[in-house]
Amino acid sequence: MADDTPEPVAPTDADEGSAGEPTIVRLSRRPGDSAVARADLQRDETVRRWGLVTPSATRIGRADSPDGDLRENLRRLHEERHPAMEGYSERAHRLEKLRLTHALCGDCSLTPWQRDRSIGIMVDLDLTAFGSQRAIEKVALVVIRHVVDRERERHLGLHDDEWIAEQSPERLADLYDQFHSITDEDRFTDLCSTYDLDVTALNRLRRTLTEQLDEQDLHGAVYGRNPYRDPNLPSLGSPATAVSTGSGG
Repeated sequence: MADDTPEPVAPTDADEGSAGEPTIVRLSRRPGDSAVARADLQRDETVRRWGLVTPSATRIGRADSPDGDLRENLRRLHEERHPAMEGYSERAHRLEKLRLTHALCGDCSLTPWQRDRSIGIMVDLDLTAFGSQRAIEKVALVVIRHVVDRERERHLGLHDDEWIAEQSPERLADLYDQFHSITDEDRFTDLCSTYDLDVTALNRLRRTLTEQLDEQDLHGAVYGRNPYRDPNLPSLGSPATAVSTGSGG
């Protein structure tokens, strides 16, 4: 049979009586002593009964009915006419381009330089020129293809039209055999299939991209790197930076 005798608890300074003697508090072990009171349970159930069932049930910042209208202060927030919301959509769009492009670069296993080049182009690129194909994921894949293929072309010298014109047909055939586009890699192909990009669309959008790179001056864009030299620094060829290597005397 269980012992229902209260268990003594060690006294504390706050438990001292008026005479300075500690008061021993005993905890009961009888059934039901630690349960929630019936009134508290009923009150809790009543409150929860009227709680929101789904997150979509909230009406914060929305009209009360399909025919209703927003209050003027909420309309100002939605239309970014409030000083606290000014430029929010543009900043959010820029961050979304950065986030999605960074994720796609990771999926394609790009080098840090290729990743920074792709993100640097995407962050400042105006996507409206791509028309119905201006989804961030689609344009980002086109930018990744352009950056990676262009770097591989430069490694083989295939970007220099004047140099190519001087090479023999056998040499050019050997160089083109060494070139491997990122479109030949399975992971990139799978991503293009996910976002409904075939070879024809990739080539067409790349032509649009090169035009935008010329118009927006983004050929040298690299995320996290400033393409402009500090005018306060001395030029590399100035006498102030020249180091004397003579023995002197």
